[in-house]
Amino acid sequence: MIVVDAMNVIGSVPDGWWKDRADALRRLVDAVAAHPFDEWVVIVADGRPVEGVPAGTRGDVELRYAGRSDADAADDDIVALVDQLHDDGSAGDLAVTVVTSDRGLVDRLRPGTRVEGARTFRRRVGW
Repeated sequence: MIVVDAMNVIGSVPDGWWKDRADALRRLVDAVAAHPFDEWVVIVADGRPVEGVPAGTRGDVELRYAGRSDADAADDDIVALVDQLHDDGSAGDLAVTVVTSDRGLVDRLRPGTRVEGARTFRRRVGW
């Protein structure tokens, strides 16, 4: 499973994303959904859902919005998801990779959780 810190990936390149957050998130979800992953991908976005980009599943890609809209809300949800996968055994032999360049988030992840940098992930999905 791959868990993506959406705003960290979006913000890793200063391409004007802040002018249209909804479009930036849409472009990320579209790029990830178009890439042939062999595993489930969960994209976690900060804040309230943006118009035109609903939470839900698109093929093997799921978009989730953080349960709160304050600072570190998506980080908290990502840590909770990774912990849940390990605690309830659903991770099994499943390798969990978190996509982020946020050192604070990385430091909160369980040992053994793989991390892929935001820009590396962007290149991988061709975005």
